[in-house]
Amino acid sequence: MARSALLNVMVQAAFKAGKSLSRDFGEVQNLQVSVKGPGDYVSQADRKAEKIVKDELLKARPTYGFLGEESDEIKGTDGAHRWIVDPLDGTTNFLHGIPQFAVSIALERNGEIVAGVIFNPATDELYTAEKGGGAFLNDRRLRVAARKELSDSVITCGVPHLGRGNHGKFLVELRHVMGEVSGIRRFGAASLDLGYVAAGRCDGYWETGLAAWDIAAGILLIKEAGGWVSDFDGKTNMLETGSVIAGNEYIHKALLEVTHRPVPKL
Repeated sequence: MARSALLNVMVQAAFKAGKSLSRDFGEVQNLQVSVKGPGDYVSQADRKAEKIVKDELLKARPTYGFLGEESDEIKGTDGAHRWIVDPLDGTTNFLHGIPQFAVSIALERNGEIVAGVIFNPATDELYTAEKGGGAFLNDRRLRVAARKELSDSVITCGVPHLGRGNHGKFLVELRHVMGEVSGIRRFGAASLDLGYVAAGRCDGYWETGLAAWDIAAGILLIKEAGGWVSDFDGKTNMLETGSVIAGNEYIHKALLEVTHRPVPKL
């Protein structure tokens, strides 16, 4: 597949950060048996990966803005472009030695995501997308799954954890969805969840309480793979609301309806 110069910059930044994370991930697995655990080490790995990505991207496009999880936002001087970066999506997985984590990089132009890269260095899987150019997993063109019924579908989601999110609201959503679908999966990295939907591995996805860097690249992947993605209001304000529902046309619509059912009376 042919890539633009900008996408090549993004891919190389993701590969370089991924190489660093791979080295640190091997050490994290060794630290699991220690009493202190690998928490501090993982925080350092996260910050180091972001510095690698930031240096690579701003070296190539010094006038672009930069929004990352681990550092203050840089506004940029051109006013139109902004990098949106999660250097380590799936931190909890990484912390526990679970190989489901990724570097996620998106490029926003005048408020619209126009390019995205998600790279899992543990599996060597690279998701890429450019507006109008399709979505790819390594060199394979992606298309969302074609299933039309929730009863045939496997749906992935995010589960709010300690100190985050509305647990009661999620449990109501889960109760409604699990009664309609073939299976539910919780993998622990939003960017890869969106990649799995784009690749047809899962049929749909929903989650709330997300940050822009968790989902920016994945949103474009879904669109370029022929899928539908919205926030929980059915609108396109995902980066602002931090809520996402995704799937093909039919599964997206069904998930939107099921997750909005009222709380059942006991």
